[in-house]
Amino acid sequence: MAPSIVFGLILAFFFTRRIDSPKERELQAELLREQQEVERLIQDIQLYNDVLDDIQQRDEDLYRVALYADKFPDELRQMGTGGSDKYAYLSKMPNGELLLKASQELDKLQGRLNAQSISFRELLQLAKDKEKMLACIPAIQPVRNGDLKSQISGFGYRIDPVYKTRQLHTGMDFTADIGTDVYATGDGVVEIAEDKLWGYGMCIVINHGFGYKTLYGHLSGFKVREGQKVTRGELIGLVGSTGKSTGPHLHYEVIKNGEKINPIAYYHSDLSPKQYEQLLEMSVNSHKTMD
Repeated sequence: MAPSIVFGLILAFFFTRRIDSPKERELQAELLREQQEVERLIQDIQLYNDVLDDIQQRDEDLYRVALYADKFPDELRQMGTGGSDKYAYLSKMPNGELLLKASQELDKLQGRLNAQSISFRELLQLAKDKEKMLACIPAIQPVRNGDLKSQISGFGYRIDPVYKTRQLHTGMDFTADIGTDVYATGDGVVEIAEDKLWGYGMCIVINHGFGYKTLYGHLSGFKVREGQKVTRGELIGLVGSTGKSTGPHLHYEVIKNGEKINPIAYYHSDLSPKQYEQLLEMSVNSHKTMD
């Protein structure tokens, strides 16, 4: 075979095998662009997952702790992380392996986002409930006593002024002039507003929900009626000396889950730490009650 013919055949083989047509080169360039875009997408998904990791950690370690919420179920956080069968067809496409990986990662991200959305809705409701609870729990003194000039008898065993025996004093007594305003110490509903004649005399009981009630005894008048909704700081009655009383004062009780507890812990919205210590000392050092 002539050398020129052999050389021609070699050139023909090279150009047909090694040099793509313009259309093929355009297709290869397009595939490369698609590959790069998918790779960038996978990188972006990883960044979103990193951000979501931080949000999830704050969800568990901060928000749920602050709201006394249970741990969010792990199985819900794994939503959308199933098998890859539905994307099997992608492996047969150009850049199929990358497309398969991107689709699976997107599925996982979508599942995590859905789970976090559910968690945040739950936390939002808990926050609203807690806000309502904080408004309802007793948190101020029932009479204006910012200067702490009222004589106070605290919770605990005292000598009964009428029977002269040592008995448990189930609330706090605030001395004040007859007719002094008495205020609701938390949001709630007036459960009782009646004259018990003896014992508490004219008294009010407010149901604050969340297991809390407060009682205001020995009043001289009512400013609310049974069934009425009240808010913290609202005028509800007037100081008196009705019932079993040895002088004008307000007898105030805090009741939690049916048990009468020391009200001293429920003035945090009304007093500075120094005032609280002063009030605590006054209540402890007083050894007699007015009822």
